[in-house]
Amino acid sequence: MPKFDVSKRDLERLVGKTFTVEEWEDLFLYAKCELDDVWEEDGEIYFKADSKDTNRPDLWSAEGIARQIRWALGFESGLPGYKVEDSGVTVYVDGKLKNIRPYGVYAIVEGLNLDEEALKQMINLQEKVALTFGRRRREVAIGIFDFDKVKPPIYYRAAEKSEKFVPLGFEEEMTLEEILEKHEKGREYGHLIKDKPYYPLLVDSEGKVLSMPPIINSEITGRVTPETRNVFIDVTGWDLNKVMLALNVVVTALAERGGKIKSVEVVYPDMDINELVSYLAPDVEDKLRTIEKLTDWLVIETPDLTPKSFKVELDYIKRLTGLELSDEEIKDLLERMMYDVKLVDGKANLLYPAFRDDIMHARDVLEDVLIAYGYNEIEPEEPKLAVQGRGDKFIEFEDAVRELMVGYGLQEVMTFNLTNRESQYGKMLLEPGEDRFSHPPAELVEIENPISPKWSALRVWLIPSLLDFLSQNTHEEYPQRIFEVGKATLIDESRETKTVSESKLAVALAHPRVTFTEAKEILESVMHHLGFRYELEGIDHPSFIPGRAGKIVVEGKPIGIIGEVHPAVLENWGIEMPVAAFEMFLRPLYRAPYL
Repeated sequence: MPKFDVSKRDLERLVGKTFTVEEWEDLFLYAKCELDDVWEEDGEIYFKADSKDTNRPDLWSAEGIARQIRWALGFESGLPGYKVEDSGVTVYVDGKLKNIRPYGVYAIVEGLNLDEEALKQMINLQEKVALTFGRRRREVAIGIFDFDKVKPPIYYRAAEKSEKFVPLGFEEEMTLEEILEKHEKGREYGHLIKDKPYYPLLVDSEGKVLSMPPIINSEITGRVTPETRNVFIDVTGWDLNKVMLALNVVVTALAERGGKIKSVEVVYPDMDINELVSYLAPDVEDKLRTIEKLTDWLVIETPDLTPKSFKVELDYIKRLTGLELSDEEIKDLLERMMYDVKLVDGKANLLYPAFRDDIMHARDVLEDVLIAYGYNEIEPEEPKLAVQGRGDKFIEFEDAVRELMVGYGLQEVMTFNLTNRESQYGKMLLEPGEDRFSHPPAELVEIENPISPKWSALRVWLIPSLLDFLSQNTHEEYPQRIFEVGKATLIDESRETKTVSESKLAVALAHPRVTFTEAKEILESVMHHLGFRYELEGIDHPSFIPGRAGKIVVEGKPIGIIGEVHPAVLENWGIEMPVAAFEMFLRPLYRAPYL
């Protein structure tokens, strides 16, 4: 969970009221934080805040905590209002970055008056969002620059590795390759782009380098000081929704410091940057008019602070809280958590801020109601029924399988059940098929209104999840031998829910000399320990190398698949090592006496 330091004086300046340390301990709960430590330094009192929610990056800074507390105490109510003006600035994104680091979103915040504490919070938020929410800059990396040193328009382009600039903290120019080898941040994050044909570079119209995402800013433009009044914010990554959310978090935090938010036009072309520049007229106004004529380009305005919507049944909140709450009391509590609330026919029609992305179910709204009400105000009740619990035998069987796999020297991973069609089919060279044992089932269970395209369906098989894990750890040492005991969700029209959640075991082995035989040896040993005989029937499967894939058959029924992963699949995942894998259902192998 993210932890960060905040000044008591700075928090109180942002809230608009002073409190005792003891009062602050309770106030932090409104922002889903705990007061982890208190100390005094140079006459100033500091808190260490421990955030308890990895889905709320807007609460990972003094600005976010203070904002939430102002609303919770009733100083303000409903949706926060942030005005966004047009800056007239354009950023052009190079099409060559599509498979390198495709998305960049941008904003300008003007009129800042930053002291040292405000600078610390800005840097802390930038780092925490990129580290935790951004998965160590893989999904999100953030740059903040002195806008007065930048000459628009700006270009996010693919650069040759021999190009040079002065990285932050250095005095001399270095090539992009040298930065990855010699700069501290290059050594730490270089694996994210090192094997790419080009490196991302953010430059202005004069060719001045702003940054090398996701590695390091330029010394010339990337150093923000108390004298900086206007900043340019750059967020890059692989998921447009995710980078947009990170941008919203940063710009609204700076707006809490009195900054004025200005939008930036971002142009995504289907051509490289040189072609783009040759099409554009000399001055900015003519460039914007030219863009409007080119239908093959995607043009977006960032940031987008349009509120998000959700509906919840009031009876659901009353029933699950167990509190005697009227409709108006629920409305008041939600407004204190920054919702706009309209009560219609027993429902609350909600709008919530664009810097939040954690409202996926009615229980998320319910949690906000309880936070505003105050957990400490809820009277606990003893259970009225005496019950005796016992462990589920199949869960114990799954645990036994896990211990068995660890005994083979494999490392357990836990991946998400949520995925997307591209990961389950496209990257695996598959079209949905009818035979679940040679292909995944005909259709995924897809989410009607997904928060993100990346999490738009429930998986039907686990091997893609293991390949995703391997793709994010290509910089780690080999061999990598991993397994997962997890759930796959299959369509079953005979059930009330039309789906069934099945337990599966999946194994993936990655190293230079891995073969089908190595995976088969582990499979053989697993079957022996579980007391089952099995057969392998050769199959042609697009995800595996022809002639090196088989169907796992037990008691005449197919229960899984094994093979060497096809090189084209590995390329789709960005994996350079050979991989052998197998996957099978566990329910057919369950025998209670085994335990």
